[in-house]
Parts: sequence; C-alpha cells; structure tokens
Amino acid sequence: MLPEDQEILKKLSIADIERAQAYAKDLIQGLQIVRTFPQGVTVFGTARIHNQNDKYIKAAYKLGGLLAQNGHAVVTGGGPSVMEAVSKGAYEIGGRTIGFNITLEHEQFPNPYLTDCLTFEYFFARKVMLAMASKVFVFFPGGYGTLDELSDILELMVEKKMPVMPVFLIGKSYWKNYLKLITKSVELKYADAKTLKYFKITDDVTEVVKAANKIGHPKVSENYYDGFHEASTVTRLNNREAKTA
Repeated sequence: MLPEDQEILKKLSIADIERAQAYAKDLIQGLQIVRTFPQGVTVFGTARIHNQNDKYIKAAYKLGGLLAQNGHAVVTGGGPSVMEAVSKGAYEIGGRTIGFNITLEHEQFPNPYLTDCLTFEYFFARKVMLAMASKVFVFFPGGYGTLDELSDILELMVEKKMPVMPVFLIGKSYWKNYLKLITKSVELKYADAKTLKYFKITDDVTEVVKAANKIGHPKVSENYYDGFHEASTVTRLNNREAKTA
C-alpha cells in the first residue's frame, strides 16, 4: 500500500468504512454469479408495460427464446414487464436467465422466470454486474433508469473505460427522438461523434442474435473485461509508483 493510501485510511470514519464494506459486499456477491456463466446478452427496458399484447413485450419474449435457442444467457434487471418477457422467452426454452434485481419503493420484484437472482442494495454495483455479464447490450423503450443505463454504457465505451460491444436500441419509432437529441449534441460538440457509431436502432430482434452468434460463446474463465481492466489498473499503478519514486 502506498503511503498516500495509508493516510487516506487514517482519515476515514467508521461510517465511511462500513459504507465501503457494504459497496464491496454488493460487488462480491454479483461477481460470484457472473463468474459462473459465459457472458450473455443484457436486456434493459421499462418495468411498466403490463399489456402482454404490447409489441415490445412480444418482441422481448421472442428475443429471449431466440437467444436461449442459440445458447446465450439472458441477463436483466430481474423485474417485470420487458425484463420478465425476455426472461420468460428464454426460460421456456430451457435457457439460463440471470436477474440482477434491486430494492425499490415500488414496482421492482423478481420475476418468476429467473434461474439465478441476486438483489442489490446499490444501483452502481448492479450496473457494474449488468455490464460485466454481457457481450451484447439491448435497450427496449424505458424511462429514466433505462436512459441512465444506456448513457453509462455509451459513455464508458467512448471513453475507453470498457470494451466496445454491440448495442441495439429496439423500436425505431421510440428511439428516433433519442437519435435526434444525440445527433444535435454531436453537431454542437456537446457529445463525441463516435457515440453515433456505438449503437444501432432496429425493430428486428434477430439482429441481436446474429451479433451474439458472431461473437460466440466465451469461456467462463475468459470474461472480456478482465484483461481490459487489469491492463488499465496496472498502468495506473505504475504511473503512481513512478511519481513517488
């Protein structure tokens, strides 16, 4: 441990340490699940569509079945609506469905089509696991939570904080205004132009399956994030040590 790190620890209160331990608990429990299956496809979307005949619910259900048929694990936030539909589609085929749930004041409860489920206390830890568990990202229409998760994924890719992986936004009519917003932001130089290259808007869920099939099935022991994060961590530590030498 570097001297500066020791000084920081001395200044932490008991509450700070307990909070950090709670963060670590969420992360460790999440990793214990992530490390048991090859990276799959993470699906995000609203928890508030309850009409089973809704076109997005039907599309999510179809996607889940196709992913399971092709051997890809389905990862979601574990809740109802879009998350439940895609999980159900995969579950009925005999696929593996992982739900990273979170405690909320309303609407969020584990759906009955999960082969693995973990309930998180902290949003950030949950988002880390939703990312680490995935080789392809799918975003159905949603609210603040879905937009937050999409923004996080795109920003991390643009800033090279995570590997670049396929991102699909399902629903051309829904996402067209999002595309206008990002395009305008790029024109005003508020956003990096590369952002527009990192996602595809489509109504065809088979495109997701094709992208997952193209990547294939990584070994459980070869998570794409391992080498990426370890390399950046080593560089950072070497730089710090060089400064203190």
